[in-house]
Amino acid sequence: MHKKALIFDIQSFSVHDGPGCRTNVFFTGCPLQCKWCANPESWENRKHFLFAERSCKWESGCRACRDVCPNGSIQFDESGKLSISHDICGRCETFDCVSICPNNVFKQCVKEYKVDDIMAILRRDCNWGPDGGVTFSGGDPLVQYEFLLEVLKQCHRWQIHTAIETSAYAKQEVFLEVLKYIDFAFIDVKHMDREKHFEGTGVYNDLILSNIEALVKSGWKGRVGLRQPTIAGYNDSDENALQLIDFMNRNGLYEINLLKFHRLGETKWNQLGKEYEYHDHGDMTKEKMEHLQEIYLDNNIACYIGDNTPF
Repeated sequence: MHKKALIFDIQSFSVHDGPGCRTNVFFTGCPLQCKWCANPESWENRKHFLFAERSCKWESGCRACRDVCPNGSIQFDESGKLSISHDICGRCETFDCVSICPNNVFKQCVKEYKVDDIMAILRRDCNWGPDGGVTFSGGDPLVQYEFLLEVLKQCHRWQIHTAIETSAYAKQEVFLEVLKYIDFAFIDVKHMDREKHFEGTGVYNDLILSNIEALVKSGWKGRVGLRQPTIAGYNDSDENALQLIDFMNRNGLYEINLLKFHRLGETKWNQLGKEYEYHDHGDMTKEKMEHLQEIYLDNNIACYIGDNTPF
């Protein structure tokens, strides 16, 4: 029980991330850096914060944070407007500004948890109903797999249904060991073309696809559903769908969830000082989503759009 992990959010009573009502635990750390990511604060496996500049009351004369930063990141210009250096803040370990700001301009978005801390929350939430449980998400929970394994073993001890949302981009022995304790797996396949996958995520898809194949061959008894965040101009072609269908048929997989592109993470990109590439493109129409769904259905693949899922 000595292990610790960095978690950026825990949400109770979720109904879109597995069977029944669930508690979602969001781990930091992700080997992918998807250009459309809704949780960019999860990429790095370290403590950090978001800078909500629009919440600052500098125009009202607030200077509560003026002298608090020991590294000189916080500055006020001649007009009194606040600015920070994301480069300096990226090396911060104290986060003195978070506790002093009365307007939550600085938001620490990662906290440290012990195994017992997570289990106390799950036991608190244990009245999910007959189909509920916990879903481990991120980022990618496989990045902190040693901690995850300890929690999963405790979940089995308490007969808590377990699900995971993962890119499957991990060493195969790690991936298969973790999945031994998982009842339901969502695995993202962003693109079937390895070069396009690299273009959108920063990594090739070879390891992801080989891990899925290895999971099937291992005789794992859980339920797996593939997921694809569907983005116009990137992975919305009929050709990509047919290639994925061929992969699924070869591996005996029969469920996929097409997630419609959204920009809910754009604000967080801005608060991290990152440029959001998809601020003006990537939108999927209802008609195009249904067209892709029909391709899967015509090939005997159960295909669900968005949160319309029979999990």
